[in-house]
Amino acid sequence: MQPVVETLSGLERRVELSVPVAEVEKEVQAQLKAAQRNAKAPGFRPGKVPMSMLERTHAPGIRMDVINSKVGDAFEKAVSGAELRVAGMPRIEPKTEDAPEDAIAFVATFEVYPEVTLPELDALEVERAKTAVGDAEIERTLDILRQQRTRFEPAEGRAAEDNDQVTLDFEGKIDDVAFEGGTAEDFSFVLGQGRMLPEFEEAARGLKAGETKTFPLVFPEDYGSPTVAGKTAQFTITVKQVAQGVLPEVDTEFAKSLGQAEGDVQKLRDDIRANLEREVENRTLARTKASVMNALAGAAQFDVPKALVENDTQGRVQAAREELRQRGVPNADSMPIPAEAFATESERRVRLGLLVSELVRRDNLQAKPDQVRAKIETFAKNYEQPTEVVRYYLSDRSRLAEVEAVVLEDNVVEHVLSKAKVTEQEVPFDELMGNNAAN
Repeated sequence: MQPVVETLSGLERRVELSVPVAEVEKEVQAQLKAAQRNAKAPGFRPGKVPMSMLERTHAPGIRMDVINSKVGDAFEKAVSGAELRVAGMPRIEPKTEDAPEDAIAFVATFEVYPEVTLPELDALEVERAKTAVGDAEIERTLDILRQQRTRFEPAEGRAAEDNDQVTLDFEGKIDDVAFEGGTAEDFSFVLGQGRMLPEFEEAARGLKAGETKTFPLVFPEDYGSPTVAGKTAQFTITVKQVAQGVLPEVDTEFAKSLGQAEGDVQKLRDDIRANLEREVENRTLARTKASVMNALAGAAQFDVPKALVENDTQGRVQAAREELRQRGVPNADSMPIPAEAFATESERRVRLGLLVSELVRRDNLQAKPDQVRAKIETFAKNYEQPTEVVRYYLSDRSRLAEVEAVVLEDNVVEHVLSKAKVTEQEVPFDELMGNNAAN
């Protein structure tokens, strides 16, 4: 008789399962006999251990494994018969009341996947990001590359100002006592880049080589070193050199330093343009994709399985912990990271994942082999040996799956754009690149 699956609330279901005791014991005895053939025990030859001894030593563990297997089979049969798709792991608990004498009874509580109703794509409003790459953007990128290769030359007799490199000795004390990290000699930094605390930079600004200044500095409450955080120190600095930055000329040597083997400045500009166009394409696509996904998520109204949300949340907690570990945080493994902080975004991600999966199934948007190959070849253009990069991806199924997932998302984005109400959004170059045009 097919077990009756009861609806509790929303996506939660419950079903009662039972496993006949006779079936369990029959399987236990069969496994004990199989184990007896090779069993060893002191005082007995291999295969001659008495069954009564094996009953005491092996039967409890075997019985537990058999019960788990039988209950699992019964659960799979019940949900399959009811044509349900189970989301997450079921919670299976023994049934103590009204349990049959000749069977072991359990209650399984679980969630099912929702019925996903797709929104009308032609009613969605999305933005397609666009950014132009012209001569001005090329020159701006060249300027950034030049600044990254600034050479500093001593500026005799000149007071330090922003963008100068200042070399100095400093000593800091709190209550007339020097503290760790508060003293250094021949320490260099560039004024105006925010490497030092504002009071420190302000004190150095305007000083010439050979001049000394004493000033108070209040460490922020959230300063990295707890021994000085929130405290006031007295610093004395002595400037030893002020150096002015000199930018390299955009010439043959500069082009060679950036990997243009021939030292051809025009080819360097062409390479920069090509790199920027690829980066702009990737970033505008990312913005457009975000707009599409936001529109889909906003139009989707259905319950999502709590188990899937919890799995996603825990994954994000672990990712946050791993990031802390990589940053060298000493208590990264034990630091409290509230899962609730990720719950809202995890629910959105799960809902969007279910929505995208249904859209892919309905409209046949799966990644095709030629699309995956083309995407890999696009990735490979960013490397010196593109052929090796292509081979790297094609030789490993997991890496290939990562590319397939990217292509699938691209297919969804293009499909939605072909149906939705699309507005072109001009994004300024600097805003798009986040002031990292040289990357």
